[in-house]
Amino acid sequence: MHRPFESVFPEELDEHEILVLPVSPVHLHMTISLPFHHRNPFDRLLIAQALVEGAALVSRDQALDAYGVPRLR
Repeated sequence: MHRPFESVFPEELDEHEILVLPVSPVHLHMTISLPFHHRNPFDRLLIAQALVEGAALVSRDQALDAYGVPRLR
């Protein structure tokens, strides 16, 4: 990168209207209550956030479909 990450990252978020979603206690609670269709802890957290927030995930991973979360390919 020709510019520091600290300046590029916030600009890209603003330009593309991307919201950074913090991890909240309700997300953690949902994560630990999910069945183990998927073993990757980071993916499980993303699944929990999507379920709590009513959001879709962008992924090619078909294993996420077992959770009923909308998935964009």
